[in-house]
Amino acid sequence: MSETFIFTLSLVMLCAASAFAAVPHRLPEVYLKNGNFEENPNPKYLKKTRLIGKYALPKWEISGHVEYVSGGPQPGGMYFPVSHGVHAVRLGNEASISQTIKVKPGKWYALILGASRTCAQDEVLRISVPPQSGEVPLQTLYSLNGDVIAWGFRPTSSVAKVILHNPGIQEDPACGPLLDAVAIAEFCPPKPTRANLVKNPGFEVGPFPIFNSTNGVLLPPEQEDHVSPLPGWMIESLKAVKFIDAKHFNVPFGQGAVELIAGRESVIAQILRTVPNKIYNMKFTIGDARNGCHGSMMIEAFAAKDTLKVPFKSEGKGEFKTVSFKFRAIENRTRITFYSSFYHTRIHDYGSLCGPVIDQVIVYPVA
Repeated sequence: MSETFIFTLSLVMLCAASAFAAVPHRLPEVYLKNGNFEENPNPKYLKKTRLIGKYALPKWEISGHVEYVSGGPQPGGMYFPVSHGVHAVRLGNEASISQTIKVKPGKWYALILGASRTCAQDEVLRISVPPQSGEVPLQTLYSLNGDVIAWGFRPTSSVAKVILHNPGIQEDPACGPLLDAVAIAEFCPPKPTRANLVKNPGFEVGPFPIFNSTNGVLLPPEQEDHVSPLPGWMIESLKAVKFIDAKHFNVPFGQGAVELIAGRESVIAQILRTVPNKIYNMKFTIGDARNGCHGSMMIEAFAAKDTLKVPFKSEGKGEFKTVSFKFRAIENRTRITFYSSFYHTRIHDYGSLCGPVIDQVIVYPVA
């Protein structure tokens, strides 16, 4: 019978009663057991860097070509970015690691992963918590020292199996995604209020970075609202958007915000309950994260058939401004959408995509 590792999660509840409520005290997200891979495998289960045996990696089950590696320069000129500790695992062709955890059915969770590609441009990480599954493309590098990714799910039972899988087949069987941390956060489902129809309007409920993550958290493309790692919001785009925190970035309000880092390919949206033909006011704040993102920025906002283009000149000083416009609802469901008009990179790091920040989205009916 298969050995199962059960981790009873002691998770922080991230709830914001409304857009205007005080930000709750936050604790760091919780690693899965040996979630930073710093518990070393028994040397007898290692053949150079390759792990041999289903249970060779402590607290995990493995399948296929899985390597246990250290960060930094590698033989052959490669470099493995490991920001969360010293060790990581690399998933080769069709390889996977998995762990069984205890969860609460119907709650909202996000897996938060330190992940990056190591060889091919088209590497993909498949994340599964059955029956939910999704693929996260890793071909775009958003940070030179490794990216942090969040993936949302809502369990159907009290026990869930987290599976991280490389579905690719490369000429070098060892090539594949590098994982250096796996953490999890639990959320309270956000709700609209009488004062604001938008759920999670200030992005105070979200996948706050694991421990020493300084580059924000990427929210992968094509995430529906019922399992989004950013509760209440959909990531509709072809590329990721970035969730940023006040500890490492300039955030206009509270502790969280969203940076639209890939131009028109970075899109967030939400569907609101509205009354047909009623007029509503939408107000939101845009700015820069004080992260070296300079230049002429613009956010385009859509609600029903109305559009607002908001220019913003960034000097990288963390400035922001609040704008508003009115729209007429057409149906009892109205989609609001935001994206950046232009592409930007950091002025001192042309390999890192960046863009305008959006925060505090408020929609209410006009009396």
